[in-house]
Amino acid sequence: MTAHPFLRRLQGSDLIGRTGRVRRILPTYVEADGPSLPLGALCALETRSFVGGEAAAPTLAKVVSVNRESVILAPFDGGAQTFSGARVEALPDADTVPVGDGFLGRAIDALGRPIDGGPPIRAVRFESLEASAISPLDRTSPDRVLETGVRAIDSLLTLGEGQRVGVFAASGVGKTSLMAQLAQQVEADCCVICLVGERGREVENLWSHALTAKAKARSTLVVATSDQAAAMRVRAADYAVALAEAWRREGRHVLLLLDSVTRLAMALREIGLAAGEPPTVRAYTPGVFAAIPRFVERCGALRAGGAITAVMTVLSETDDVDDPVSEMMRSLLDGHIVLSRTLAERGHFPPIDVSRSISRLAASLTDAKGRETAQRAASMLSAYEAARTLIETGVYVRGGDAAIDEAMDKRPALTAFLRQPQDERTPRAAALGALAAIVEGGR
Repeated sequence: MTAHPFLRRLQGSDLIGRTGRVRRILPTYVEADGPSLPLGALCALETRSFVGGEAAAPTLAKVVSVNRESVILAPFDGGAQTFSGARVEALPDADTVPVGDGFLGRAIDALGRPIDGGPPIRAVRFESLEASAISPLDRTSPDRVLETGVRAIDSLLTLGEGQRVGVFAASGVGKTSLMAQLAQQVEADCCVICLVGERGREVENLWSHALTAKAKARSTLVVATSDQAAAMRVRAADYAVALAEAWRREGRHVLLLLDSVTRLAMALREIGLAAGEPPTVRAYTPGVFAAIPRFVERCGALRAGGAITAVMTVLSETDDVDDPVSEMMRSLLDGHIVLSRTLAERGHFPPIDVSRSISRLAASLTDAKGRETAQRAASMLSAYEAARTLIETGVYVRGGDAAIDEAMDKRPALTAFLRQPQDERTPRAAALGALAAIVEGGR
């Protein structure tokens, strides 16, 4: 016989009140003598107000380390005023989050609370913050072209619905501006924009000015700014993916924009060091290199329908893209778009360095003519860059190399083609036709 749902729920309930007491407080974590809980469980941490020491509302904290005699907690509120001996109480429910269409057109924090001044969001349903792993055979390779409206991407770095791609650049090159353009122009059913460790001014500018009303209506902004606790920054990314997964299960195409993976890795490193993990390369803890691959693999297209197209920015320490987080992301993603500081300083937007960028799915998503045109254009740009020093110093003399001569002739037209105002959208067919006219001109 099948047990009654009430009995099954009763059997799965924890009827014991699990508590503990704070015994050590540090700037980034709290140590307590209990309760006995697994990693990732949530607790309510007793706090007091600044004035008068009166009891305040408890703050949430996440278990990040478990020892025989103690647990390490990472509070979501970095400024929570807890104290030695404060009560730590285990929350009876698993860590679930509200999802659904009520979040479209809204800006929220990592706990699902509105930050846009609007009314509270009614929860349609709740989903686990960390979904179970998807079988590799339940996934599928993207077979539909994703139109971004950006000429450089659609013609030379063709993407597919459900692809995971990284935008690599040093600071101040234009990653956020490109992300805002994609949020406006990509055709998707829903869009989830996640800003991890971003400046508050940038958040306000993106939501209030960079997005049109139409783009905001289909989007959800999940934010954890740089001044918030590391646990909140990590949770923001997990929440954004949970929202995207809920819509994907309904068969929708979701665009997930994450800015940035590097700041997410820094937050994971901060939590890992507090939990006692050993630092490795660049002080990143082993947990960083375990958590981010799981995060990336939650995105993609499913055979049953629905897809999450993920565009994630990676903040490179230098323009050489050689730091450990960048190297890891290059191996995990289905392509990478490298932004050039040199192009950005010349006022070239979007500053995409085509010769250093690649889409691993472009060959399967474009026809033979499109592939040939893209390869020839990329070859011309690469040939010019390889000979740039000789050309600009006057050492190179025309006639010495036919490939360099052709690159010099067509570079002005290619550069003009790759330049595009942030508010301009070019249909993919028009972009392919314009590129073919440049490449084949004079043949």
